Amino acid sequence: MTLAEELNQILEGTALSRLLSPLGRRMYMPKGLLAQSAEATERAHRFNATIGMAYANGEPMILDAVREALPGLSPYEAVAYAPTAGLPELRKLWKKALAAKNPSFRNKECSLPVVVPGLTAAVSFIADLFIDAGEGVVVPDLHWPNYRLIIEERKTAKGLTFPLFDGRGFNLRGFEEKLRASAAANGKAVAVLNFPNNPTGYSPTLSEAEEILAAIGRVADGGADLLIICDDAYFGLAYEDDVLAESLFGRLADFHTRVVVAKADGPTKEDYMWGFRTGFVTFAGKGLSAAQLDAVSKKVMGVVRSAVSNSPAPAQHIYLKALTAPGYDDQKARYRGLLAARYRKARDVLATMKLPSLLKPLPFNSGYFMSIECEGVSAEKIRLRLLDEGIGVIALGDKHLRVAFSCIEENDIPALYSAIAIAAEAEGGK
Repeated sequence: MTLAEELNQILEGTALSRLLSPLGRRMYMPKGLLAQSAEATERAHRFNATIGMAYANGEPMILDAVREALPGLSPYEAVAYAPTAGLPELRKLWKKALAAKNPSFRNKECSLPVVVPGLTAAVSFIADLFIDAGEGVVVPDLHWPNYRLIIEERKTAKGLTFPLFDGRGFNLRGFEEKLRASAAANGKAVAVLNFPNNPTGYSPTLSEAEEILAAIGRVADGGADLLIICDDAYFGLAYEDDVLAESLFGRLADFHTRVVVAKADGPTKEDYMWGFRTGFVTFAGKGLSAAQLDAVSKKVMGVVRSAVSNSPAPAQHIYLKALTAPGYDDQKARYRGLLAARYRKARDVLATMKLPSLLKPLPFNSGYFMSIECEGVSAEKIRLRLLDEGIGVIALGDKHLRVAFSCIEENDIPALYSAIAIAAEAEGGK
């Protein structure tokens, strides 16, 4: 029996098994070189000739220029390979933190998080395991553009989009309709929920979160297996009291035997480490055993091994030191406070200034961004006019502008929106 077949046998009879793509069924973590190296590390006390690195005096060779640039790391931490699944201690700490940051997850089970090189890789590797060509994947119409590359170009699947908003808030009806359409067409449903949303900066209210869960439950009760991918890139950045401040992962972890939840997260935005390219992939589902959760983790490890071999070790070692450093929580809270103040300034400016009728701010309450719908005027033309004035915003097609208030000083926010309004009026008057 092959290693992939062994993992598939462990998963047999579960929603995880039924949701796997053909690639997901073929995937496994090899035991050859890596297993032999692990045995040698433990037992080869005379000579260890298994390591694919160059050693001198018992530690990895390191250029002086590199050592000087990374004074806080040992040669091993700075230049040695990390394990395929990531540093064991970092994986354990991240799993422990999930319960601390998500109250609804406490006393529930999940897989040991696997380290991947950033959240793009997290979403992409999950897609490898569970999305096949031609299948439909439910995403809102306003979404991170990389989803299109991953779902439609890499996986040659179809994005089943629904309007994110229905005039009151999250479009529950549109979401459920697309889940049902995906289930009817594919025999299963896969959806990506990204809260806080990029590009709109929207998170569901507490009541909307319960309605989202109810919709997922109704589709599962109808006999469909569902994979819900929680893209939590902007986790922890909710700025209003009635907004869901934790991931839906916690509520979905033991929600329904036909529902599997995959969490893509990491310190990228949450801990202000954008270029570290460190993310995590974690799975949970009602009734899944420790052996089954370990089996799906091994499939993730197989994808990592076959795509990038492992994730950057220096970033993991630095982050591990940061997580355990005195003052870590206070430092994080200080920056979150700055972002919350910028959010409040943007919210208040938009609530009080007289915007031209051409511009319609969309609901926002969290994250880094907010979006403006352009009616009767080209978002791209507004963007270009602002660029001529030394102001950068993002045009999403010709209908929406994305504004990152996260990177604008609080005192400059009124001037930014005033410039956007003037540019829209100028373009709309042509």
